[in-house]
Amino acid sequence: MHELSIAAAIVDQAGAWARADGAETVSAVTVRVGELSGVVPDALDFAFEVARDGTALAAARLVVEQVPARAWCEACAEEFAVGMPPFFWCPHCDRPCPELRSGRELEITAVE
Repeated sequence: MHELSIAAAIVDQAGAWARADGAETVSAVTVRVGELSGVVPDALDFAFEVARDGTALAAARLVVEQVPARAWCEACAEEFAVGMPPFFWCPHCDRPCPELRSGRELEITAVE
């Protein structure tokens, strides 16, 4: 379960940001998780509860913003929802579109 190592990194980074701002505790951490990131949001939430124990984030909640996978078709200038890589087929012109616009995110966006 690689979500545990990701959760531990979130706890470490959020704790470091809190300390840098002079805060002793963190009440919430918001993360963006892309559909194609390979991270299961429910597993991340569970792992976060384990990783936060005994830290400045012991009572913090994890807010997960899920980001859908979207690709761009240069041929017909359309953005569309996609499935799994490596090739994404445009539903408008039926051509392959390798440009992924979103869906691989895994980032902390806010620490309260």
